[in-house]
Amino acid sequence: MRRYWLGLAAASALSACGGGNPFLEDDTTTPDPDPGLQIPEELAGDVTSVSYDPVNETLTISGVELVSGQDTTTYVRNAALDRAGYEAYTFQQDSQKEHATAYVRQSEGGYATVVMTGGQFGTFHGGTSYGRDNSFSAPDVTAPNNGLVSYAGTYVGLLNINGDTGDLIPPSPGADPDILPGQAAEVTGKAYINADFGGLSVEGGVYDRTITDHTGVTVENLTLYEGTLATDGSFTGDVHVDGGGVGKYGGVFTGTDAAAVAGTLHATGHIEELNNGTVPIEEFGVFVLDSCNAPNADPACP
Repeated sequence: MRRYWLGLAAASALSACGGGNPFLEDDTTTPDPDPGLQIPEELAGDVTSVSYDPVNETLTISGVELVSGQDTTTYVRNAALDRAGYEAYTFQQDSQKEHATAYVRQSEGGYATVVMTGGQFGTFHGGTSYGRDNSFSAPDVTAPNNGLVSYAGTYVGLLNINGDTGDLIPPSPGADPDILPGQAAEVTGKAYINADFGGLSVEGGVYDRTITDHTGVTVENLTLYEGTLATDGSFTGDVHVDGGGVGKYGGVFTGTDAAAVAGTLHATGHIEELNNGTVPIEEFGVFVLDSCNAPNADPACP
């Protein structure tokens, strides 16, 4: 049985080191898992580690303690909540404890996870993780495309507002509704990324976005503003809406010729219809995309 383990460490950014572009100098291959991989604290949120077993369909997340009363919780596969190609996992101890929803996807050894609790007592808990369990090699930057590669696929996010209540354990008769938990609302959409392995930069967008349980709300597109691509295939950048910064994104390329990318984002105050006074809307999201050079490339690819 194989499990994917990822320990998260706080970091403000990941950047390429040294002068020049090492992708021009040799065929760099980085074996993983890489203990040096760091995830910005803004993306990690409450999550401290993740174990994902896709064969036996188990997902274990540490750091979101109020879900089970323990630091580490094993979530239950919940296919009824699958969204946009991502596997859903949930956990709720009883009808008056927090309900948590998590989504995970992996491709070419790259994987990413997002988790969020439903609201209870006015608070939500959540975060993300990403990593790879495969080697990485950059594409040939001297080829006709000069190392410029596109990636396309689907996206799923979780919000600090409640969606439907369909997965909640029914409360006991007479339970006060003021103390009952909610179930986090999901956002689905599409993602597209351009990576320049010659210029060591990455950019993209998340678009065609819909809140599953609030279909009448206008959901702004997210711009993944030009970020820094490091020599190990990891990257970070800022999330923008209408030219203004609203958060951060990050991820890692994986596989031969960077066959796939796995990453996450965090945005705040970016859905105007849902901002509520001093409590802005927050979104943690995940994208795992295949290269447009792959035989099974997404229809959005050129």
